[in-house]
Amino acid sequence: MSKLTRRNLITGTSVLALALAAAATPSLAQKKYDDGASDTEIKIGNIMPYSGNASAYGAIGKTSEAVMKKINDEGGINGRKVNFISYDDGYSPPKAVEMVRKLVEEDKVLLVFNPLGTPSNTAIQKYLNTKKVPQLFVATGASKWGKPKEFPWTMGWQPDYATEGSIYAKHILANHKDAKIGVLMQNDDYGKDYFNGFKEGLGKENEKLIVQVSTYEVTDPTVDSQMIQLKNSGANVFFNITTPKFAAQAIKKAAEIDWKPVHYLNNVSSSFGAVFKPAGIEASQGILLALYRKDASDPQWANSPDIVAWKAFMAKYMPGADIRDDGHNYGFSVANTLVEVLKRCGDNLTRENVMKQAASLQGFEAPMLLPGIKINTSPTDFYPIQSVQLGRVKGESFELFGQILSNESK
Repeated sequence: MSKLTRRNLITGTSVLALALAAAATPSLAQKKYDDGASDTEIKIGNIMPYSGNASAYGAIGKTSEAVMKKINDEGGINGRKVNFISYDDGYSPPKAVEMVRKLVEEDKVLLVFNPLGTPSNTAIQKYLNTKKVPQLFVATGASKWGKPKEFPWTMGWQPDYATEGSIYAKHILANHKDAKIGVLMQNDDYGKDYFNGFKEGLGKENEKLIVQVSTYEVTDPTVDSQMIQLKNSGANVFFNITTPKFAAQAIKKAAEIDWKPVHYLNNVSSSFGAVFKPAGIEASQGILLALYRKDASDPQWANSPDIVAWKAFMAKYMPGADIRDDGHNYGFSVANTLVEVLKRCGDNLTRENVMKQAASLQGFEAPMLLPGIKINTSPTDFYPIQSVQLGRVKGESFELFGQILSNESK
């Protein structure tokens, strides 16, 4: 055999061996990464108001961070440790933009997860979509987070505000024939989204039932004067569109001035720890809300596997935290939804695949969701949770009533 033939044979054998090795380990060939992902790590960015008038929501970010620590202790996601980077934006849109740019351009995160607040998310939405960075499971129910044609990199998580507002309006029409409605609302996109949905639910012919709309700014110290104005309007039904600090103030002030309307409170303030206890449990009795998650302190859920797991998690990873603060419940549920998405990504940790997997959740039961409420998404449906059940404050928990109300066809 000539040296040339021998060399060709050796070379051919080597090529064949390499080809067989590649075929035997397809996962190695298929690994795909964008910024923020590698064989060992997944970087997740987050912004949250740890300071300022919406700082009560800081519990959400702290809980999400603790969930990721738990995941890391258990071996990570598909063998990769999670690096959770969370910054304080003070519920300030300019600060939100600054912090998100830092996450994307300096920290080089794979995605921005659960940024909180309608004003802040509005400020960062175009930037993240231009950069093609997932703005995933935003912590606000504004209806604009479910528009994949316009913003394919933005997805909501919780029920949208417009739907919730419409549900309250229809309940009022069905149950309070002599309704004179007073509305307290935060004067921004969040408040307007709720209010527009509420008016849609009433219908044009019934908008005259609204006798007073009082607004407040997030920088206001109190809503005391607005509450007096609402009482003086003669309203006997109250739709309270406020974040936790102001919700607690409104409930407390209503009791102080002996105003006792039928009280509907938006879900974003459904916290015993951050709202009802500070306002006074007695003053909070009978308040109506649209709920989609279990109250972890309600005895009826004591033996539910997800509640048992949540309590064990809180005891180990957040000892000393106020377990009545609904932010911990919310943070645990939404963070576990993200974990499910990242698990489904496998070794294809590109931003495009993150959004693909997030838009492929069908019948996913995130921990803490009420029975019968599941997460469903598709490439044309970026509203993961579209079902609620009405409940009222009774004692120190919620009394659920009626059927699951769904808007899945949206």
